[in-house]
Amino acid sequence: MKKLFNGARSFAKDEEGATAVEYGMMVGLIAVAIIVTVAAIGTQLNVLFAKIKTCITTPGNCT
Repeated sequence: MKKLFNGARSFAKDEEGATAVEYGMMVGLIAVAIIVTVAAIGTQLNVLFAKIKTCITTPGNCT
């Protein structure tokens, strides 16, 4: 029983695999942030190009 307890204690203290999990989580969060940013900028660019198109085709409607 003491061997099992000591084995469990050493397994709990082992942090070698934890860094890989942490890096994986960081990469995932960075990827989500990039996707959200690109989606937001893409929408704003579409609106901007639509306004430019309107100004070029009908200059009186430009604001």
